[in-house]
Amino acid sequence: MKKTKKKYRLRRVSKLTVLIILLDIIVIDGLILINTNFFKSFWIPTAMTTKSHGYLAFTLYDEDVVYKVLSENYIEENTETMNLDDIVIGGSENTHYASKYEKELFTRDPGNDVYKTIRIIEPRYKGWLIAVYDPNDVTLAVSSKLGKIGQSVNTLVKNNDGLVGINGGGFEDLDGWGNGSVPYGAIIHGGELVWNHAGGSGGLIALTKDHKLYLTDDAPEKAIADGVMEAVEFGPNLIVNGKTAKIHGDGGWGIAPRSVIAQRKDGVILFLIIEGRLPGYSIGASMNDVIDILLRYKAYNAANLDGGASSTMSIEGKLWNRASAGGEYGGRSVSNAWIVTNKQNKPAQAPVKSNYK
Repeated sequence: MKKTKKKYRLRRVSKLTVLIILLDIIVIDGLILINTNFFKSFWIPTAMTTKSHGYLAFTLYDEDVVYKVLSENYIEENTETMNLDDIVIGGSENTHYASKYEKELFTRDPGNDVYKTIRIIEPRYKGWLIAVYDPNDVTLAVSSKLGKIGQSVNTLVKNNDGLVGINGGGFEDLDGWGNGSVPYGAIIHGGELVWNHAGGSGGLIALTKDHKLYLTDDAPEKAIADGVMEAVEFGPNLIVNGKTAKIHGDGGWGIAPRSVIAQRKDGVILFLIIEGRLPGYSIGASMNDVIDILLRYKAYNAANLDGGASSTMSIEGKLWNRASAGGEYGGRSVSNAWIVTNKQNKPAQAPVKSNYK
């Protein structure tokens, strides 16, 4: 008897079935992911520090989980009183550098003795560091329409004959649509208290009449009496007297764009911008990441400025960093900015073109 081979016909699977299977896999993987400690520690602090998007934390987790994670991720600041005598401005530069970062810092760009632009590139994030050699060139610029509307860092730099600028303190940002009109906390400008509003986050980030970065919890009036000329209110302080804050978990600030001002013992001022919330380009940095960068360049005192969508840097009339919002308008409107004014009329020009690469 002749055996016949059975023919099996493959059943055609519909596209809808494939899609449902894929969605099931994604949902299952997603449920596994959001229940990991790693994801909770990333998602919750990142969402909560955006203020206007804090609801995203409660979309995935209940209150108990959110507040438990926040209690495990916080910053313990160094509360030492600052010793400004440690800052000695104008010391001669050493030709024998302690590290490649110090050599990079002090190798001047041709024709520019005012500042140095340094690109920061790490696996998860990108950013820019500006070294301002003479702290006498650094001051605060304040919106000319303070209380009514803010201005971009670009505009603040241009209006004050500046070369370089970075955003400063925070402001009311209801539902993520704040325009920099109502700053939080105190603003000191030209040795006078020009603004004081509830809701400040942190202490005063100030420059004294001796051009030293001064981080204090003093009331604005006392700070002025002690010689503070320019200040905004924000934080936290990341480095005080060369000692770093103690970061528990990720510090409770998540992964985000960052803005930081710092000073070395030799008086050199550092502006740091970290780009973020740009998938495929730069996600953002944690506070630990920021401190690591600052320590490379020997920051002795440092404080966190307003971050997120406000993190913007201007150089020679151009928005320099890739901002997470408002880039098409030259950067988001803010209430104030730390700028470099080129007081001694030194020649300066942007050393490279910022193309976000």
